[in-house]
Amino acid sequence: MPDAVPQLPERLAAHLAAGRHGDMEWMAETADRRGDPRTLWPEVKSIVMLGMSYAPDVDPLASLEKPDVGTISVYARTKDYHDVLKGRLKQTGALLTAHGHQIKVFVDTAPVMEKPLAAAAGLGWQGKHTVLVSREHGSWLFLGAIFTTAELPPDAPEPDHCGSCRRCLSICPTDAFPAPYELDSRRCIAYLTIEHQGPVPREFRAAMGNRIYGCDDCLAVCPWNKFAETTREAKLAARDVFAEPKLADLARLDDSAFRALFAGTPVKRTGRDRFVRNVMIAVGNSGNPALAAEATRLLDDPSPLVRGAAVWALARLVPREAFDEARAARLQSERDAAVREEWAAGGEVSP
Repeated sequence: MPDAVPQLPERLAAHLAAGRHGDMEWMAETADRRGDPRTLWPEVKSIVMLGMSYAPDVDPLASLEKPDVGTISVYARTKDYHDVLKGRLKQTGALLTAHGHQIKVFVDTAPVMEKPLAAAAGLGWQGKHTVLVSREHGSWLFLGAIFTTAELPPDAPEPDHCGSCRRCLSICPTDAFPAPYELDSRRCIAYLTIEHQGPVPREFRAAMGNRIYGCDDCLAVCPWNKFAETTREAKLAARDVFAEPKLADLARLDDSAFRALFAGTPVKRTGRDRFVRNVMIAVGNSGNPALAAEATRLLDDPSPLVRGAAVWALARLVPREAFDEARAARLQSERDAAVREEWAAGGEVSP
């Protein structure tokens, strides 16, 4: 528990205020509300922070060396953590309501700055990758908050233990950290594959490799992970089907098959079109000409987002003559400006 209802640190507030760009504009618009929890609920007196480990039992970076499969972030290989964590928050909150106190529980459902609050409550510290780090659980923690009208004794905050380590900064494939403790989300593969709604900027596509949902690189290399034990929460156990799914299979998902496969997981909310867009980028990065057939089939997909990514993938997998033939056959009938731009670019990595 924080020793008071804390204000948003000045450094984070400035970063959020500068965040007006595209589909991340909501961060700037909600900065004031996130900076002071009382704006969310004026009656709050204390905040109880809960952390739940989701530490994996395998190396989450191992699949990056297998270009014919997709890499899904560890947290998304399980049942949706929102449901699991909210249940635990309500169980804990019942101890407060039983004594007449009011509560509100939050798991990514409101403008709450979970990481600064968790650091103030002593669960860990915000590492140079901006994620909370725990001496017991490393970088693998889900966070939830209980706002309450109860006045509770505070816990001591956890000091920073990163020292001179820069592993999380150095491994980032897209150089998304302009400085320690600062993240440019527009360059982050997790943002690009999950939140970004349009075509992925060409400058980042090759660096994505086979990451089709999220990115664990900066989390996985944290030295504090050596103390983390595999999660004991059965509902957060990874499903084998998501460990190394074949790109060829994922490229064939229509909307109903996508929903069935990812039902009850965080992946589902991204939607089929954005997900297959990511799969096509991974296909283009695979270097496997056999996967060109999947890209060719998706040149006629109903979604312009998928068609554009398929164009990029095809250009990187087939000889120039074959690509030019495909372009000649489809460009005249293509009405979407973004897809036409992909045909014109012909698989270039950057504009």
